[in-house]
Amino acid sequence: MKRRLVSLFAMFLFVIPWPTSAAETAYEWNLADIYPSEAEWMRDYQAVNSALPKLAAFEGKLDDAKTIAKLFALNEQTARKLEKLSLYAHLKRDLNIEDNTAARLGAKVEALTAQYAAKTAFIEPELLALPERALKKLQNSEPLKPYRYYFTELREQKPHTLTKREERLLAKLSPALGEAENIYDHASRGDYEPPSVRMPDGKTVTLTDHNYAALLQHRDRRYRKAAFEAKAKSYEALEQTAAATLYASVKADELYADVRRYPSGLDAALAADDVPKEVFDNLITAVHHHLPALHRYIELRKQALGLDRVHSYDLYVPLAGETAESIPVETAKTLLLQGLRPLGDDYIEHVRRAFAERWLDVYPRPKKYTGGYNTGAYDTHPFILLNYNGSLDSVLTMAHELGHAMHSVYTNRTQPYHYSGHSIFTAEVASTANEWLMLDYLYKQAKTKEEKLRLLIEQIEQIRGTLYTQVMYSEFEQQIHDKVRQGGSLTADELNHLWLTLLKTYYGPAYAADPGAARGWLRIPHFYDAFYVYKYATSLAASYAIVSGIQTDKSGEAVKRYKQFLRSGTSDDPIRLLKRAGVDMTSPEPVERVLRHFAKLVDELDKQLQNQQPSP
Repeated sequence: MKRRLVSLFAMFLFVIPWPTSAAETAYEWNLADIYPSEAEWMRDYQAVNSALPKLAAFEGKLDDAKTIAKLFALNEQTARKLEKLSLYAHLKRDLNIEDNTAARLGAKVEALTAQYAAKTAFIEPELLALPERALKKLQNSEPLKPYRYYFTELREQKPHTLTKREERLLAKLSPALGEAENIYDHASRGDYEPPSVRMPDGKTVTLTDHNYAALLQHRDRRYRKAAFEAKAKSYEALEQTAAATLYASVKADELYADVRRYPSGLDAALAADDVPKEVFDNLITAVHHHLPALHRYIELRKQALGLDRVHSYDLYVPLAGETAESIPVETAKTLLLQGLRPLGDDYIEHVRRAFAERWLDVYPRPKKYTGGYNTGAYDTHPFILLNYNGSLDSVLTMAHELGHAMHSVYTNRTQPYHYSGHSIFTAEVASTANEWLMLDYLYKQAKTKEEKLRLLIEQIEQIRGTLYTQVMYSEFEQQIHDKVRQGGSLTADELNHLWLTLLKTYYGPAYAADPGAARGWLRIPHFYDAFYVYKYATSLAASYAIVSGIQTDKSGEAVKRYKQFLRSGTSDDPIRLLKRAGVDMTSPEPVERVLRHFAKLVDELDKQLQNQQPSP
């Protein structure tokens, strides 16, 4: 969600999923950078609590610019503290899901956030109750000059803003409406026990996320299949709970949309980012038009592996011989500092700071959150969570999350607090731009044909995973939201059927849809943040266009435009921000362009595989 001044509680997660291990202190977060002690946390907690009645005292008095400016100043001061409070509890919990202190602090700040939202719920309705002429006058007044774009947004929200009483009630209900994700989170991480499987060589392996990902890349198909089937079987114990929590989450999304007078949950989600519906529709249409290229890639994978059909456990095994050696973190750091150099010395200096000042928690550990994300507060440095395992994918994940972090660094140094957030629609541009730059750098540095082949496949997989796969997820979301909005249910069987049907459509005739693959939906935490994942696809298309421009422009203007984009925060709507960076996302062309690139990469793979012998 875009950061908004009056209901300001920053939603700063860039989520994905991850594993376990030990780490040096240099590669662990220092949460004392946020609060040196729990006593300091409590001091801010009390300050926010004390500010709530002061905020509420402004109710009924929003009729002149000076009073409103005072309210905005107090609101921002309060929201900044609340943001830090929540950040600390959230990060502490993600380092250990069983940390009781984190749970206690999290519960306290969640309740405080609900109170804050209730106390400030009057602001938008009261402002929007003013005549249009009065709103325009406020927008153009000197005390409210820093908030002019905010007032533009506010006036656009008028059809979807409720009465003060209704807004206050909705704010009080928000924690309960969002509880489905918390239940899912505990079931999938806290209660879930990864299965152990006896492999064909006689060894017993526990399928942690790290081990499972590695086994799906194993050259021996027996290992891959055994791991896949054991993991799929283990999800049976979760599927009924996951179906119930997802159903509850979608119902809450559609209820919220209905209450705010949006036609659907999709429309509400798009409106939150100021994104026209044509962007979503163009994306789905373009991907369906280019499915033959994905089908061809799966067919090439089938041929290269010497299979009758490609199963889900054959989608990740390398086609370029043995997997490359593990990449130490220090080596990854050096590669990043070189590969991101086209973005300029100042950008590289910020990346150096990220490593030197412990912005990254790098290694997997038991009970640590799985996946990777960047988060932070306006008054802290960024915090990047990783589960680094030495793979090329881990290096690219590091580049991705550093892209998010640098976006925050540039924005927070330029924008006031109320424009310092990022629409996810633009945030993922900054992260995937880093991935494009790193893949290009590594490809140019490759010394052997096998290395080049491996990196060619990595580029193909980047587009498959970030564009094709995320669009498939988006179609799934659209289908389940449509079903619930029309009064339907979401049972585990129904969800499994929808998922399997989409897998067959996307991967084509060379793919064999195993029944175990049908439970893939329950592994995606993003579905609890409605219509989040399509932005990965649009962002990949936008960043491909931007990076292509940077690589071909010798004047340096493309880099300047990109840096200005990084500095912009939410000072304008994301479509206009990207247009200034040289990309028009209301046109299907950026998506078509990257999909044409995918087809060319598949052509090149076909040529290179001509000299490869089928793998056993």
